[in-house]
Amino acid sequence: MLTPTDTVPLSGPLDAADLRRAALPLTVTVDEEARARVARGRRLFHALRHGPGGGADRRIYGADTGFGALVGYAGRTDDADQCDNTLAHLGAGQGPDLAPEIVRAALLLRTRSLAQGLSGVSAEVVDRLAAMFATTFAPAVPRHGSVGASGDLIPLAYATQALRGRGHAYLDGDRMPAGEALTAAGLRPLALDGRDALALVNGTSVTTAATALALDAVRAAHRSLTALSCLLTDLLGCDTGFLDADLLRVYGHPGAVDVGGRMRRALAGGTPSGTRPLQEPYSIRCAPQLLGAAEDALRHVDGVVAADLAGVSDNPLLFPAPGTGSGTDGVAEGKVVHGGNFFGQPAAFAADLLASVTAQLGNLAERQLDLLVDPARNGGLPPMLATEPGVQHGLQGVQLATTAFVAEIRRAATPAGMQSLPTNLHNQDVVPFGTQAALRAHDTAELLGLLCGSLALGLRQAAHVGARRPTAPRCRELLDALAEAIPPVDPDRPLDSDVRVAARLLVRYARP
Repeated sequence: MLTPTDTVPLSGPLDAADLRRAALPLTVTVDEEARARVARGRRLFHALRHGPGGGADRRIYGADTGFGALVGYAGRTDDADQCDNTLAHLGAGQGPDLAPEIVRAALLLRTRSLAQGLSGVSAEVVDRLAAMFATTFAPAVPRHGSVGASGDLIPLAYATQALRGRGHAYLDGDRMPAGEALTAAGLRPLALDGRDALALVNGTSVTTAATALALDAVRAAHRSLTALSCLLTDLLGCDTGFLDADLLRVYGHPGAVDVGGRMRRALAGGTPSGTRPLQEPYSIRCAPQLLGAAEDALRHVDGVVAADLAGVSDNPLLFPAPGTGSGTDGVAEGKVVHGGNFFGQPAAFAADLLASVTAQLGNLAERQLDLLVDPARNGGLPPMLATEPGVQHGLQGVQLATTAFVAEIRRAATPAGMQSLPTNLHNQDVVPFGTQAALRAHDTAELLGLLCGSLALGLRQAAHVGARRPTAPRCRELLDALAEAIPPVDPDRPLDSDVRVAARLLVRYARP
């Protein structure tokens, strides 16, 4: 089993890098401040439920009630039995398993939310969740079944059941019964009461994790595509007047100004060939405007994701009275509030916007590759960048595949966040479908990375079949990195793995 190499504290908000790291073993630390918060919240929960004034006038959803539309009925009287009452009926998911990295990222978010002390869970829940991350354990969670309204109920229920030793899980990448995986990982099954179980499932952690990971991937693709647009400009010898600072300043959009500045820096020291048309096709000439609009949209998604990563997603929440906590004499000093902080609408809208950005970035990458393989527009390079057209076919298969990738991204870009359907006896009469939006954004982000890899492969091949060597030092550096990693297509060979190699190289190259 792998040994943890990174440490993530629960003392502050998480970021995308933390979620990426959760795919592999890492050390999650619970500091004394977090322990004090969790203990205070747990004391308040018990005081409100069992102390003076507790009972019918201080009912706590899920602790002694039914769930969802059945809240008006009494739950089970035994705490452990109430845990089963919470989870058993949610075992209704279907479809393939979610990627383990999404599940582990979601559980890291859930752990951080519970560690804020507002959910009333036991300290053992937080400690045992933290311990899981030092292993490769990942619950097996089916993809379909969440509406993202009362949080990601069904997927998080599968994750919680696996932590209890029920259902299935992955360990070192192998799928097996969850009890076996826990034993092999050196973990003990979670023991939960109804409040613990409900708090584990009543949050948007899967939605937020998938959105955050998708945003991270799209941002990497955006930086990659900015650099590739510069390399294309230099290889073809285009005039860079379309990046003029005054031109972009009066356009009025900050994203375009910033992207234009990055592109000018990447092309610094370059020399136009003087043989290109006065005005380039839009896929070159309007690249700063398109990439700039994407940057502005991504900044909005940045804000939504940052808020979700720092927020608390659960229902109900318990708030100790300021400065007092909850007394040790059993008198409740605080309040329980029932509300809707599990409603994933912000992430749904953000993920829908992310999918739209992904589609247009994919369009740009596909159109730039199409320009590059077309001898009528690529400055006289051979068709499909083949070394001997007809005998060889160069990038023809790759270009066909990019068309399919773009079509798939467009198909998936239909907004999910407004597809509300009432459910749960109209208890959930509006739902955001944030989970669908987030998982779809995650899927399309992967395709966008492959589109960038395809374009990068085309640029590497263009240099092999006669394009000039880049004149800007930073463009030469990128081309040399691609040439070192990928041999020229001469003769033809399957290029699927080369596209993936290029995509991975770009992610490393594009990290800020």
